[in-house]
Amino acid sequence: MTAAENVCYTLINVPSDSEPPSEVSLKADLEKGEIKAKTEALKKVIIMILNGEKLPGLLMTIIRFVLPLQDHTIKKLLLVFWEIVPKTTPDGKLLQEMILVCDAYRKDLQHPNEFIRGSTLRFLCKLKESELLEPLMPAIRACLEHRHSYVRRNAVLAIYTIYRNFEHLIPDAPELIHDFLVNEKDASCKRNAFMMLIHADQDRALDYLSTCIDQVHTFGDILQLVIVELIYKVCHANPSERARFIRCIYNLLQSSSPAVKYEAAGTLVTLSSAPTAIKAAAQCYIDLIIKESDNNVKLIVLDRLVELKEHPTHERVLQDLVMDILRVLSTPDHEVRKKTLQLALDLVSSRNVEELVIVLKKEVIKTNNVTEHEDTDKYRQLLVRTLHSCSVRFPDMAANVIPVLMEFLSDTNEAAAADVLEFVREAIQRFDNLRPLIIEKMLEVFHAIKTVKIYRGALWILGEYCSTKEDIQSVMTEVRRSLGEIPIVENEIKRETGEVKPEDEVSAAPAQKLVTEMGTYVTQSALSSSRPSKKEEDRPPLRGFLMDGDFYVAASLATTLTKVALRYVAIVQDKKKQNSFVAEAMLIMVTVLHLGKSSLPKKPITDDDVDRISLCLKVLSECSPLMNDIFNKECRKSLSHMLTVRLEEEKMLQKKESEKRNVTVQADDPISFMQLTAKNEMTSKEDQFQLSLLAAMGNTQRKEAADPLASKLNKVTQLTGFSDPVYAEAYVHVNQYDIVLDVLVVNQTSDTLQNCTLELATLGDLKLVEKPSPLTLAPHDFANIKANVKVASTENGIIFGNIVYDVSGAASDRNCVVLSDIHIDIMDYIQPASCTDAEFRQMWAEFEWENKVTVNTNITDLNEYLQHILKSTNMKCLTPEKALSGFCGFMAANLYARSIFGEDALANVSIEKPIHLGPEAPVNGHIRIRAKSQGMALSLGDKINLSQKKANV
Repeated sequence: MTAAENVCYTLINVPSDSEPPSEVSLKADLEKGEIKAKTEALKKVIIMILNGEKLPGLLMTIIRFVLPLQDHTIKKLLLVFWEIVPKTTPDGKLLQEMILVCDAYRKDLQHPNEFIRGSTLRFLCKLKESELLEPLMPAIRACLEHRHSYVRRNAVLAIYTIYRNFEHLIPDAPELIHDFLVNEKDASCKRNAFMMLIHADQDRALDYLSTCIDQVHTFGDILQLVIVELIYKVCHANPSERARFIRCIYNLLQSSSPAVKYEAAGTLVTLSSAPTAIKAAAQCYIDLIIKESDNNVKLIVLDRLVELKEHPTHERVLQDLVMDILRVLSTPDHEVRKKTLQLALDLVSSRNVEELVIVLKKEVIKTNNVTEHEDTDKYRQLLVRTLHSCSVRFPDMAANVIPVLMEFLSDTNEAAAADVLEFVREAIQRFDNLRPLIIEKMLEVFHAIKTVKIYRGALWILGEYCSTKEDIQSVMTEVRRSLGEIPIVENEIKRETGEVKPEDEVSAAPAQKLVTEMGTYVTQSALSSSRPSKKEEDRPPLRGFLMDGDFYVAASLATTLTKVALRYVAIVQDKKKQNSFVAEAMLIMVTVLHLGKSSLPKKPITDDDVDRISLCLKVLSECSPLMNDIFNKECRKSLSHMLTVRLEEEKMLQKKESEKRNVTVQADDPISFMQLTAKNEMTSKEDQFQLSLLAAMGNTQRKEAADPLASKLNKVTQLTGFSDPVYAEAYVHVNQYDIVLDVLVVNQTSDTLQNCTLELATLGDLKLVEKPSPLTLAPHDFANIKANVKVASTENGIIFGNIVYDVSGAASDRNCVVLSDIHIDIMDYIQPASCTDAEFRQMWAEFEWENKVTVNTNITDLNEYLQHILKSTNMKCLTPEKALSGFCGFMAANLYARSIFGEDALANVSIEKPIHLGPEAPVNGHIRIRAKSQGMALSLGDKINLSQKKANV
């Protein structure tokens, strides 16, 4: 730490553009000015001292002319002044003038105003000179009996700090505070006193707690929190004490304060693994989630429940609370609902799946009645996926779920309907007994489907699984119903040239006849703007899709008609009926082809779709057994194979997770004795309060660093050369949202360097928090300077700057040493993450920034290159291992990662091995990166470019 950091506790913002005042003008203001002028002068003095000025001449002036004043603002400023001003001579002895200051503070400690007394006591907590504190001890003791709680609680803090730093000044502090605690009534004073006893004399704290353990639930929440901490620490150090205090923790679960309930539940879980204790803690967490309005709190507490679930013995207890956990779904926040449904799905068992499905069905129906909102759509999707997973794991539930979900096929939200369709497709393939029910419901909702993608999927399912004569005829009826009158072209021309019906006429301006592009006439009146939309509304759905130029659905329709026609021929023996059905199917295909080739649709039919429909016509005209097999057997076989592979992957994932959670202890595993365990080995015995404090301060230790010193040396950056007059190197410590630069500055000259200042500037989304203070460096001396930089988003940042200094006695201008740039690595902010294929595709379509990186590497193996990229970029490969295994000369894989700021990064690796260039030829191809922000896409591309080549070992 620097000298400035050693003495200063109070941070003051300084306007950098103001001109520093002279010592003479300050002295004049402090001696002769009004109260306002003195206040301003004192503020300037404080700022100058903080900036490294010494100002020894003003010390006596302030003692004579400012210290006796009774103005509260000046008294508060003086506390800051005495905190930062040097109080000792260069050889470490206390300045004579400080005796006068000490006397002034003795008087302030006996001042009738409680604010002045309390502020002075707070200031004394920061003093590090025992000679100054010794004369004040009787006055500090006396403050414990003051009538006002503000003075008493600060007196306790002052005594605690003095006892911790200079025990000889008040050796009886624990006894004094214990007696004070017994008689005290104010909650904040009791909390401070109890906190002191915990750290200074734990036995006395336990004695006091034992005397009032039955009244703990009546205490204020700040005292209850400290009691929870004490119980945790005592039971942590001495497990035999658990039985004594566990009842107290149970009582605190009923506290009126959410913070106390949360800490008590966390402590109870660490103290006991009994099912009753886990159930009580989990119930407490669930109550907190439901009652707290802040979504961040809900997510944090849900994380605690997820952690509980990870423990195999606790999971069964939580399974009984699934219905309580589902009460959290009343929260409108999407993230909370997502996490809750995931937790409920992990905990569901055959005992509670029925109740879970009933609740989810109710929630799905509720979303149907709510006015459309983006989150409502997302929530419906979540519910559909959860019900899908439940039905796959518990097939008995599928019959209850399907009828409710099928209603959503007609939903305007394509994503939710697509999820339902995927679920129906899997259910109809896996559960033979449900096929008649699914077909019946599908035929019911078929005409109401509004989106072309869902229509296509529904057509495929009907074509694939309709096996009875009645069902096949129903499909044909529905197709004719949704196609309207055929031939389509003639019908459409009639619609456009036909007279306007009498009921549609409107008394308006005289109608005029217009000629369309196709040469047909239409009539238009002054109010005709609503007519076309009316006509479009009248169109059946399938015809509407075709008129919009979407002929992919026509190709799908042709395949469906071919399948059902071939099946109909196999079922029905009557030749006349066979021919009639096949002819009808062929007529529909031909009329669609005719429509595609005409100029009526908005877009003409594509050649691919023409080929597909023509092929289906040829198949129906020939009816060969080979084509029958391909259409009616091979399609279903490929779907069955895909679902089987997916199921195997899910089972593998579940198996891996269960293996992770199962705590396996081998017969020859060493037994760990807590008393003999090294500190770094006490993983499960770590102090949770200390860990949470370190996490909040950003000082969490990374587990992967086996040797912390080695990992630190990796992050040291040399800023100047060894021959420069000032040598500098920086250790870059990256926390989540800020970067701490610890810069070592070495004076390599034989001169004293004055006002040695580290000047930094940033490029990118980085912001310098404070300007480092100037230093004075003796010949060949060194010092450390710390600088904080805030990070706002994931992109490569650069910190650059210089060191400027004056040489004592030299008349020249300021000297300057330019520093090397410090590059902040994007990898510190990127973490691997998972998403579904559908989410990946959706994000890929939405993200506007793309960066295409050409592969330029010396790696010759495709898989090795992919693994190298994954390691370099911290991304996760979403393409399953089976799809990547084997060798075929090329590879395509999707990668995904998320930054700590919640930004998504997608990448698609398309690489090939040029076999014609020989076995040693390097991999070539492209990597396309997509992100929401430009910085993320460019930074990730730069990272890949820099790390593509494998370093030769």
